[in-house]
Amino acid sequence: MSLDDTVDGEFIELVDSGVRVLVVARGRRGPGTDSVLRGLVARGSGVPAGDVELVHACEVCGARHGRPVVAYPLTPSGGAWFADAAVSGDAIVAAAGTRRPVGVGIESAVAGFDEVIDEAAFHTSELAVLAGLDPARRPLVRATLWARKSALLRAMGHTAFIEPSRLAVSTPGDDDGVGRVVRSVPEFGSAWREIRFHDVPVPGNRAASVAVLG
Repeated sequence: MSLDDTVDGEFIELVDSGVRVLVVARGRRGPGTDSVLRGLVARGSGVPAGDVELVHACEVCGARHGRPVVAYPLTPSGGAWFADAAVSGDAIVAAAGTRRPVGVGIESAVAGFDEVIDEAAFHTSELAVLAGLDPARRPLVRATLWARKSALLRAMGHTAFIEPSRLAVSTPGDDDGVGRVVRSVPEFGSAWREIRFHDVPVPGNRAASVAVLG
């Protein structure tokens, strides 16, 4: 699949979400993250990729955090595109849609762990699940859990800081690749019931997920 003259990759449509994903294994001279994201938005909007404008500044505070803002083009209804991208090594994952905020997370699946980091990242119920897994499976599940949470925080953008260990998501491999929040925090209100995590395959020993807000 070719989006423009420089971007090729695996194109995925997330079922019932209106979100499209592009996975690129870029190699040494492959495109940058913004180029991949521009190409994906260009495919959905029909404008040239070079005309897609991305702003890496929070609309609330101006800081560079969370997902980028698509300043141009607008959707056919006059609304804003929701888009995000993340990179890990030679893998880039970009996601874009017109209906709901999205966020992307990619994490390496490495053996071993840091107890202090894990306690800050994972809910006690998630730690219990990880402890009970076969050691060969544990690194990928841990990476997927963290990719999901990273994607969620990026999708949320400007908000009060939420400690990742306060919320829990469903166990990867036991939810058919579409995760949900199973233990929430008051800051989410009732919206947490509509959050979905779509895990996508990426090259290398990594895990990637796209969070779609309700």
